[in-house]
Amino acid sequence: MSQDKLVHPELAAVEIVDDSEDLSRSEVILKGALAAGAVYGTFMVGPFVRRALAMSGGGDVGILNFALTLEYLESTFYKEAKSRAHASGELMKLIDLLAEDEQQHVEALTATIKKLGGKPVKEPKFNFEYNDAAGFLKLAQTFEDTGVSAYNGAGPSIKSKEVLGAAGSIVQVEARHAAAIRLQNKEEPAPEAFDPALDEAQVLKAVEPFIA
Repeated sequence: MSQDKLVHPELAAVEIVDDSEDLSRSEVILKGALAAGAVYGTFMVGPFVRRALAMSGGGDVGILNFALTLEYLESTFYKEAKSRAHASGELMKLIDLLAEDEQQHVEALTATIKKLGGKPVKEPKFNFEYNDAAGFLKLAQTFEDTGVSAYNGAGPSIKSKEVLGAAGSIVQVEARHAAAIRLQNKEEPAPEAFDPALDEAQVLKAVEPFIA
């Protein structure tokens, strides 16, 4: 699919690099989620994630490892932004706050996975394409909307009430991040009362070219 037909071409441009060339299940699902967002918009990430997690059969640990991979992406993105985004003033303070929040999410998810007897996935390497504050803000808004949709998609697959509560406490913060970034972009912080829906079969067909 050509770049001009993508809703969010910046998502299609994000690379997840694995030196072993053997992507984990969580990395594959994340790539699919980014592809779904690139093709149909971030509101379709949730249905894709829900379907992918149901098919993977990884249980709560698998879901948490997917969430951890997503948090790795956001944590790395904001850490790099401290030096790459050419930000100052209020925006710089926001980047510092978001970087700290995402790192805490990484630590909390890692600890929870270990507590459940699982093995946390390793942190992948990511490549982000942007050159200035405007490019950073555009990608940040897309990432935050993607993250909220991904957590909403994963929620129904969680079995443990404790794990669901932990995920719920994170997605609420991610939604606040999304609103804060939207305000920086001078956009409505909550443009819709509900996320629109699209047929999952259409999404799965659309993301096939992006997934090995």
